[in-house]
Amino acid sequence: MTRAVPRPAAPGPDLAAAYGACADITRRQARNFYYGIALLPPPKRRAMTAVYAVARRIDDIGDGDLPSATKRRLLEQTRNDLAALSRPVPPPSADPILTALADASGRLPIPLERFQDLIDGCTADVCGRRYDDFEGLIWYCRRVAGSVGQLSVGVYDAVDDAGKAFELADALGVALQLTNILRDVREDRHNGRIYLPQEDLDRFGCTLALDDAGNLADPSERFAALIRFEAARARGWYDTGLRLLPMLDHRSAACTAAMAGIYRRLLDKITAAPVAVTTSRLSLSGPAKLAVAVRAVTMARA
Repeated sequence: MTRAVPRPAAPGPDLAAAYGACADITRRQARNFYYGIALLPPPKRRAMTAVYAVARRIDDIGDGDLPSATKRRLLEQTRNDLAALSRPVPPPSADPILTALADASGRLPIPLERFQDLIDGCTADVCGRRYDDFEGLIWYCRRVAGSVGQLSVGVYDAVDDAGKAFELADALGVALQLTNILRDVREDRHNGRIYLPQEDLDRFGCTLALDDAGNLADPSERFAALIRFEAARARGWYDTGLRLLPMLDHRSAACTAAMAGIYRRLLDKITAAPVAVTTSRLSLSGPAKLAVAVRAVTMARA
């Protein structure tokens, strides 16, 4: 990956407004990630909000209420817009989010091509793709979350072995996405999406059918066994992905540890009461997230 020609250290007024728009999106919508992003120094924090804002835009297209054909068209339009940013001289844009990302990728070695993977994953969602086995699910997790992990490594820009760092960031992204899938299994089912592999559903005798109240109706002991089985898999991906932390500077490590720590605590909560996700969406409280972030800072400085 070729490093771009350095630009001035601080954005001008127009760029400040563009980054401000990204920061606003991140504050409002990155309920778990913002605790980690806030730990970065200002230039990297701005860059990370630009990455998040673009990723959020792609996710919102895939998860929105528009017809499938319109979603696919918008995703392809976004794909083309992002591909244009990789040109030696990116075209000017009136879009503040793309303006901020173009500036950030000129300052830091952000692998913009990973957004194409994210679009592939969201396109799979729009097409209603389901997964026969765990290998297929990992394909999806790598595209919608491993891609963001690798984009984050580009923002950190402090890694000697970038190839290994990208590999570990990909694994950490898989862990976070598996946690998301377990947390949102009921909500996704209401939206007509089933991510858990069919072979696992068959193994535990589950169908993820909904009852008249809109709750998951599988027998509780079977469902709990299924969720704990998948949670154990996610922990293995955390164990691999968290090997990234020693490769990062202390503030980047704190950012990553905070985000991963929040999701890992959420996974623990799901594992302790797996049947709870049949009727509700579990989450951590604000104080609990803050406590994880503070601990991440302390550990990164150790």
